[in-house]
Amino acid sequence: MKLHLEPNFSETGKRYYRDFSPGDDFYQLLIDTHRDLTDEQSALLNAKLVLLLANHVGDISILREAMSLAREDV
Repeated sequence: MKLHLEPNFSETGKRYYRDFSPGDDFYQLLIDTHRDLTDEQSALLNAKLVLLLANHVGDISILREAMSLAREDV
C-alpha cells in the first residue's frame, strides 16, 4: 500500500459538483472543531486526532511515509 497524495475526501451518500468541495467540507469541519479552544486545547485536540487517525490507518509503513513527508521543510 502507498500513501495517497491526491485529494481523497468524500462523504458517503453526498454528491459533489466541484472537485474541491469535499476538501472544503473537511477544512470547515477542522476549523469548527478547533473553534473556541485555547492554544493548549487545540494542540491537545491535534495530538488526539493524529493518534486516532493513525490507529485507523494502521499500516506502519504508510504512517512512516506520512511522518517523513510532514516533517520535510519544517
